Amino acid sequence: MQTFSREGLTFDVSDTGPTDGEVVVLLHGYPENRTSWDAVTPLLTAAGYRVLAPDQRGYSPRARPLRRRDYAMSELVADVLALVDAAGAQRVHLVGHDWGGGVAWGFGHAHPDRLRTLTSLTTPHPRAMVASMTRSGQALHSWYMAFFQLPWLPEQSFKPRMEKTLRRTLTRSGLPHEAVDRYVKPLQQPGAARAAINWYRGMPFSRPPKGRIQVPTLYVYATADAFLGRTAAELTENYVEAPYRFEVLEGASHWIPEEKPDVLAQLFVEHAKAHA
Repeated sequence: MQTFSREGLTFDVSDTGPTDGEVVVLLHGYPENRTSWDAVTPLLTAAGYRVLAPDQRGYSPRARPLRRRDYAMSELVADVLALVDAAGAQRVHLVGHDWGGGVAWGFGHAHPDRLRTLTSLTTPHPRAMVASMTRSGQALHSWYMAFFQLPWLPEQSFKPRMEKTLRRTLTRSGLPHEAVDRYVKPLQQPGAARAAINWYRGMPFSRPPKGRIQVPTLYVYATADAFLGRTAAELTENYVEAPYRFEVLEGASHWIPEEKPDVLAQLFVEHAKAHA
């Protein structure tokens, strides 16, 4: 597969590994794209998995609707379901980082029958995130979410005048220099920054899911994460009613796929094989 479609939108996707292998879907976050998994994918295909890594809604040039409500969680989850169906897979391993982790949690609630396992990197369960806002300093870590609700202004971060500040901020958070370039340049295309930021602007159109996750879950937290605190990470197990594994990467930053691909691949393979 190179593309898949849903309701008039066309998404770009990388499809590698043995065609008869168990399918792993990798979901990137903000401001990443599918290249965030470039160091992870060969490790998974070498272990026998077929790996699908899409550029998600807003990041694929032919899948950039304009309205905020088009980025509600229900739409993001439906995109992943369309990919799973297009791949011909009945059940998949779903791995998400950052916003991709949020979509993974949403998919786990909406379509548990289509999952073998669920893995979230850095992103706690959404209800744990809400609970942490009043129990910790998470609200301070999440200041940028409020900023992104503003019209027009957040997009200016990708303009030449503000680009150096954006690049410096991402680098200071732990993202490697070469990855910063891979992520910032595509979002300088017309309409791209607005589409990516609309993931945050679509939050008022989504509600934290009810119930608990019913599929085997791996949650990986990094202690040097500049955006997500430990409290929400510790609370996440309360929202999983299935085999649950919580791994803490001491000293690692928010950018686990780029910084710790070997560790991530090993953790995932152990998790997947434990629930084969």
